[in-house]
Amino acid sequence: MKTRTLLASALLVMSMTAAAQEAPEYQFRKHAYLQLQGGAQYTLGEAKFADLISPNVQLGVGYRFTPVFGARLAVNAWQSRGGFNGYVGDNGLAGNVTYKYNYVAPGVDFTVDLSNALCGYNPKRVFNLSLFAGGGANIAFSNDEARDIHAAGYDMAYIWEGTKVRPYGRAGIGIDFRISDAVSLGIEGNANVISDKYNSKKAGNADWYFNVLAGVKIALGKTHTKKAPTVPVQPVAEPVAETPAPTVVEQPAAEVKAEPLRRDVFFAINSREIVPAEASKVAELAAYLKENAQAKIVVTGYADAGTGTDAINDRLAAERADAVAASLTGEYGIAADRVTVKSEGSRVQPFGENDMNRVSVCVAE
Repeated sequence: MKTRTLLASALLVMSMTAAAQEAPEYQFRKHAYLQLQGGAQYTLGEAKFADLISPNVQLGVGYRFTPVFGARLAVNAWQSRGGFNGYVGDNGLAGNVTYKYNYVAPGVDFTVDLSNALCGYNPKRVFNLSLFAGGGANIAFSNDEARDIHAAGYDMAYIWEGTKVRPYGRAGIGIDFRISDAVSLGIEGNANVISDKYNSKKAGNADWYFNVLAGVKIALGKTHTKKAPTVPVQPVAEPVAETPAPTVVEQPAAEVKAEPLRRDVFFAINSREIVPAEASKVAELAAYLKENAQAKIVVTGYADAGTGTDAINDRLAAERADAVAASLTGEYGIAADRVTVKSEGSRVQPFGENDMNRVSVCVAE
């Protein structure tokens, strides 16, 4: 009971600490990763704990579908050990004897990132806690030492030879410590349950082995992007009517020229679609052009220099400018000869922050 209370308290403290690290300014990106690990295995059996420890390695390839959920294909391998009680040695005394055998165990795990689930997504968080569960096939071989014990006259009811394939299930917990956006160091513990025949002995219940692994996780591609900042909508300046000078003869009012209007329409990465939050800016431009019949508009498209190539960015910038022009003429009925479209690609960056340069700058006057 005390152990459970301490574990629950530790998880609560870690969750409260991580909660202050939520970073809503970052947007998650689906990505794959590579995981290399090594450590030790303890196989449950009739021998001292230290005598049942063996080396263990694991290679994994995973994919993160969301900030919380993912999947992993992992191959765990090397060695397991068994213990036999009652073996009589050369000195004539009965005791425990251990034996080893090898295995390769490919499997699939489903992963849950608890830190993101409980505390919000933050790719800059130093500490991340995750759970996983899954299963696969254990391919065991090289059981010669157990067969020698059996051949010496000791009854090992489930003795096996050659290569044996058995299903297994596993679950575990992982702790990752962020080194950079692409690299993290981690510790993993997992418990594996398998057929009673795995260790060649009949126990009347399933066999278990436990792995403790440490290693490195390397992200394959970008894991996140920074969201474009929200730009406040500037109010449209209304023309101030001039009061005519008093005179006997009524003079026509002087023509008032409206102030130029600029709106910056921002786009998501690798996109030319005008999102609803930016569509209101296009509506303001259309209203200005309708109120000022002589006014014209220049729409210039850009792409950020931080991603893509010049060829890709030239196409994106032109499409972003065309998208605004098409909305003005198609949705709002603005004459095409009043709209001029330009494109600067990523060679010109109107803003200092990289992500803000996914934009169409629109100036009407």
